[in-house]
Amino acid sequence: MLDGMPQVMWFIRRHMRRHRASGLSVPQFRTLVLLDRYPKASLSLVADNLGAALPTASRMVAGMVRKGLVRREVCAADRRQVSLGLTPKGRTAFEAARHETQNEVALRVSKLTPAQREMVAESMRLLGDLFAGSPAALAAEDSAVAEPAPDGPAAAP
Repeated sequence: MLDGMPQVMWFIRRHMRRHRASGLSVPQFRTLVLLDRYPKASLSLVADNLGAALPTASRMVAGMVRKGLVRREVCAADRRQVSLGLTPKGRTAFEAARHETQNEVALRVSKLTPAQREMVAESMRLLGDLFAGSPAALAAEDSAVAEPAPDGPAAAP
């Protein structure tokens, strides 16, 4: 998996970027992708996804709000919390790039035999189920693995 997945992801990212709306930077496009997957994402999640500092992500998102691509919603339970989502214009920009990329992937996969295509489809379903999870759950899992046990360093597996 570690040998094959990078090439697949490179292909998909290259085509998604190629078909992104004019005037949209790669980090902005990645934010649209994230907000499609997690419609009420926090600014912290956007920053983490981009590997950027919170102020950097905040400035970028503010620009996307001004362009009408992203909307901010204040959380009713905690007014300090803001959730982000795609506007209709943002969704249109994302879906256009996604549609074109799906066509490119379909063209490449069409070169496989029907049995190979079914094998790939079933493998993707299994991997999707295996690695599914919310960003918060995945982050908690990552930090639990990264922190040593209270009584000393974690034992090697």
